[in-house]
Amino acid sequence: MSLLKKIALTASAAIVTAGLTSAAWAESAAERAVKEAQKYKGQTITIVWEAGLQSLDPLNFSGPLWEKLTGIKVKVVEVQTAEMFTKIMQEYRAGTGAYDALNVIPAWMPDLANAGALEVLDPYVQKYGYGDELQKIAATYRDNQMKVDGKIFGFPDDGDVFVMYYRKDVFGDAKVQEAFKAKTGHDLAVPKNWKDFGETGAALTEILKPQNMYGAAFFRQPPYTMFMFQERFRNEGGKFFDAESMKATINSDVGVKVLTEMRNENKFMPPGVEQWGFVENLAAFMAGQTAMTISWPPYGRWAAGYGTDEKALSWVPKSTVAGKVGYAMPPGGHPELAAGFALSVASTSKNKDAAYLFIQWLNSEDISLQRVKLPTALRDPFRDSHFTDPGYLALWPDAKDYLAALQAGSKSGLLDLSLLQTDKYEEVLRQAIGKLWAGEDPKKILDAAAGEWDAITKKIGVDKQKAVYANWASKSGAYPQ
Repeated sequence: MSLLKKIALTASAAIVTAGLTSAAWAESAAERAVKEAQKYKGQTITIVWEAGLQSLDPLNFSGPLWEKLTGIKVKVVEVQTAEMFTKIMQEYRAGTGAYDALNVIPAWMPDLANAGALEVLDPYVQKYGYGDELQKIAATYRDNQMKVDGKIFGFPDDGDVFVMYYRKDVFGDAKVQEAFKAKTGHDLAVPKNWKDFGETGAALTEILKPQNMYGAAFFRQPPYTMFMFQERFRNEGGKFFDAESMKATINSDVGVKVLTEMRNENKFMPPGVEQWGFVENLAAFMAGQTAMTISWPPYGRWAAGYGTDEKALSWVPKSTVAGKVGYAMPPGGHPELAAGFALSVASTSKNKDAAYLFIQWLNSEDISLQRVKLPTALRDPFRDSHFTDPGYLALWPDAKDYLAALQAGSKSGLLDLSLLQTDKYEEVLRQAIGKLWAGEDPKKILDAAAGEWDAITKKIGVDKQKAVYANWASKSGAYPQ
């Protein structure tokens, strides 16, 4: 029996055996959502979900289970992540009511809320008694990824935080430690800042050359590296804009330093790393070719071998490093909460209560715990209870350390920049990083990017964007605290 089926059976059994009328379940947001949703038996709700592995959650697990419990069918519309924002906005402007529930990236919320595409959820939270369980979402996600102008527009549903993965066996090898000390003059340790990372990565590449291993590697393709730049830039003290004038400041000395270091680091990484995306970097780490990398949580699960025998994960390289992987904060100690997803209700939905009850149920403590354990669904722990769940802690020998790293990231993580027309600012960054790998001067690249950002801001309206930026910058996860 596959892990997916086992988890589905566990979740179903838990709900059934608890009993829909038991006193214990009366306080459960999941059980309350089920009871209320039974009033809408026979309806069909449509939810927009990112295509690929992610959609296996509503298609194979939560959607069928919800229908079994409530009689409400769930239609899943799969959309590529890069197209989701546009599809949601197009449907809203058309006013067809084709979508009921939505998966949205938190950085999109100001745009979607400002346009009127998202339903305000505060009345539903109060009506269906979800306030207490909402407060149990890890604070960084709860306080930063739910609201626009003080109103709830989505429930944080994915702890998408960067983690440093490193080879414990390499860092603990006495011969490697001796060689490192001789080369650098200090003890080998997992880097705490980017200066140490550069030195450690370069030294390990030299030391490990006889083993055909490199000190580190990252994904370097612009869509991914954009998040890494945002993280490093702020960890080094950078600010995206001047708060008074709204002039872009990514071309500051900090920005130039970060881009210069990123380019220089490629020298001790595998040849061709500039073209690596998510899969290429994963394959190298799983094959034992690199001693350090930074990525999203699935790397950690798959490196341990968790769930990789699932058919849907047949493309994931078999791990040669299971039991050898350590988990830590990326240098700087404030990892990017890169992308992630929240659950929302479309303002044009004709089934708003049914749609809301579905996302409450999905997001609840009881059901979300089952969902973040799914090896294929790419939802990562985001509730305090997820990090300490005995069942999760027992999934593989080092799961405790993995969850501890995710929990640390949930406390100190940094938000993606979130403005009106965020996608346009992001596209400028992606193109800028592409120019870096092509050999252009970092200062020239960032001066041009800052000019493009200023033009975008002017077109939107400086005062209008200033207010949105001020709201974002006031959040605890905007800049390191």
